[in-house]
Order: sequence, then structure tokens, then C-alpha cells
Amino acid sequence: MANKWRQYSYVAQKNYLRRVRVILAWAFVFFVVYSLITGLFFSNLVLENDTMKPGMLSGDRFIFSSYTINHLFRDKSSGALPFRRGQVVLLDRSAGERRNVVKTVFDAMLRFVSFQRLSLFTREDTVFVKRVIGLPGDTISMENFVMRIKPAGQDYEYTEFELSEKDYTPDIPQVSPFWDESIPFSDSMDSITLKDEECFLLSDDRGNTNDSRTWGPVKADTITGRALVRYWPVTRFEIP
Repeated sequence: MANKWRQYSYVAQKNYLRRVRVILAWAFVFFVVYSLITGLFFSNLVLENDTMKPGMLSGDRFIFSSYTINHLFRDKSSGALPFRRGQVVLLDRSAGERRNVVKTVFDAMLRFVSFQRLSLFTREDTVFVKRVIGLPGDTISMENFVMRIKPAGQDYEYTEFELSEKDYTPDIPQVSPFWDESIPFSDSMDSITLKDEECFLLSDDRGNTNDSRTWGPVKADTITGRALVRYWPVTRFEIP
């Protein structure tokens, strides 16, 4: 009888609806806060290919810092960038065309509730995980799949490993001796000098040329984040 009284009582129903509204309000606040954090400061990403092997494999999950705030308020005249040579970054080749903070926040919310399956943006073939090799002003070339870099204002060139802030080992493929340098999979590249706001990004798997060797240099504002931690699988937990 008591339960039936609560079911038909106006006061009981009013209290029930109040609790529902409170729960929904807290859920909304949580989603807004989450979307602000992931849209403006951090993002979660699952690596869907092996272009960064041997150090990073398909299925690895990463937390990336977001450069949305950095790019919006950065003083380009100073030349300062939020990333360094050797760091693993998130490249969105369409970012410069559609940077919108409000839409980015709602996109983060949609990706959260859809478990990263849906997005307000077309992300296929535009979002990549790569390693920073060259910065604006660098003169770079490649020999035996290893990049050589002469930083802006310096007289000597170095290998990519000497200038990198991170230790890494690229996967060097075996190339047929019949291939010449005009083929993207060849092991060498003529020297180029990066212009202002240009960066050179590479795959760790040097047999995969879905990077600056085929795209050319990328604009700094299309680099939208830096890998902070690989948290899955647990056995491969790492700060890249």
C-alpha cells in the first residue's frame, strides 16, 4: 500500500521529478566540462594503423594534449611553437580550414557519447599520428631513410636523432636496388628548406610514405596536439 501511495501521490511524483531534473542537470554539467576539457585541452585517440611501428602499434590508445588554445592566441611573430623535434603529434590536415572553438567542444561531446564513432567533422583521411622531424627554417634531406637536418642559423647538419628530444627507433625497410630516387619509397630525398610556419612530419615506419615525403611540409597550425601518454594496453604504458 505504501508503495502504491508513493506512485499516485502528487508530492511523491513531484519529488521524483525533482530528483530526475537534478540528475539530468549534473549529467549536462559533466558533459559540458568533459567537452571543454577534451575540446580545448586534451583528447583521446586510438591508433588505427601501424605507420608508427615498431614503437607504436595499431590499437594503442593515447591521450593527446590539445593545441587549440595555443594556436588561437599564439604570437606568430615570435616563431615559438608548442612542440619540438622528435615529439609524436596529432596532425589534422583540415584543421586550418575549420577551426571553431564552439563546434570543437560539441564535437568532443558527440565523440564521447558515441565512443569515438561519430564526429561533427569529416576526420577520415585528415587525422594522422606522426613524428616532428623538421621545424621552420630547417634545411632537411634524407639518406638511407635517416633524415639529416641543418637548423636555421647553424652551419652544420645533424642526424634527426642528434636533434630529437625523444629516443626512438624507426622501422627501416629493405628497398629494391632497382628503385630510383623518383619513387616515394626510395631511401633518399633532396634537401629542402622549410618556410615560416612549415614543419616536416614523418612516420616511424619509413616504408610508409603517408607523411611529409608525399604531402610536402605541413602548416604548424594543422598540428593539433602532442602525445602525452599511451595508457592502453597497460603492458605498453609509456610517455612517448
